[in-house]
Amino acid sequence: MSAEHSDPWGAIPALRELHLRMQAGLREQLLHSAAAENSRVAAVRGGDAIYHIDETGEKILIRFCEEWAGERPFLLIAEGISEDGERMFPAGADPADAVFRLIVDPIDGTRGLMYDKRSAWILSAVAPNRGAATSLQDLRWAVMTEAPTTRARYADQLWATTGGAAHGVTYDVTGPAPVELGPARLSPSRAPDLNHGFATLVKFFPGGKVATAELEEALFAQVAGALPGGTPLVFDDQYISNGGQLYEILTGHDRFIADLRPLILPRAAPDQSLLCAHPYDLCCTLIATAVGVVITGARGEPLDAPLDVHTPVAWIAYASEMLQARIEPVLQRLLRERGLLE
Repeated sequence: MSAEHSDPWGAIPALRELHLRMQAGLREQLLHSAAAENSRVAAVRGGDAIYHIDETGEKILIRFCEEWAGERPFLLIAEGISEDGERMFPAGADPADAVFRLIVDPIDGTRGLMYDKRSAWILSAVAPNRGAATSLQDLRWAVMTEAPTTRARYADQLWATTGGAAHGVTYDVTGPAPVELGPARLSPSRAPDLNHGFATLVKFFPGGKVATAELEEALFAQVAGALPGGTPLVFDDQYISNGGQLYEILTGHDRFIADLRPLILPRAAPDQSLLCAHPYDLCCTLIATAVGVVITGARGEPLDAPLDVHTPVAWIAYASEMLQARIEPVLQRLLRERGLLE
């Protein structure tokens, strides 16, 4: 195995174990706590609400990091663990001595999961430590795991190493411990267009919805149109989880996703501009790109951002290069016409 594909710190097996612990803890809470309790606002940090169910994931994460730090020092990056979203393990270690940086979103999709409505995702990735310059482009190992509702029997776990293949397994989660059933299906759509498929421009929350919808209408009218009689050819799915959206596109359910909130919200709804994707929401993009999904920044550039909890990130995902070639020129022109690209 080449150095590029190796995992010298055992990141993949460690993160897979962490995720299964978190998955079990969240499932236990959903089974024994009412939605009213899980959805109680426990705190407001950085302008975003932290719900009671979020605290369960955070506690499991901290315990695990304390264990893992017995092998080597590392820096954890996660929302809510400190004022700046960083915490050294073991406690008191010098950040300059961190061997790697671990970025985690314990529950991506809290709002759907706390009402037992839709799966959330546990996201994490590791990058060699380059200090404050460490970015999304440095991430080398990533794991994402489904945190399903109590009505679900199956849940997937996916992982990848930069430069290597993506892998995944499906678990039966109904017993006292998850049972591995076989490989998960990782197969992005190879459709040549958006016709009769799902494609989404993100507009999860009030504020910016009008501007986003107008952009969406213009984009899909030009790249897809409609059947005679006005029947729509493109379907929308507002899955309030960036990890969930990545799963949908890398498994062939969706064909195109654009999250342009950092471009739109500061103009349309400045008070909502904190509710954008952040680096921890996108730390598992290398799993999607490993199976052929194309992911870019708002201008079509390689997606990148500092490994922190504050930077708003705009991102665009195409199920294939063929769809990128069809959609990207139209989208870029529309963004320029609306003054959304400086």
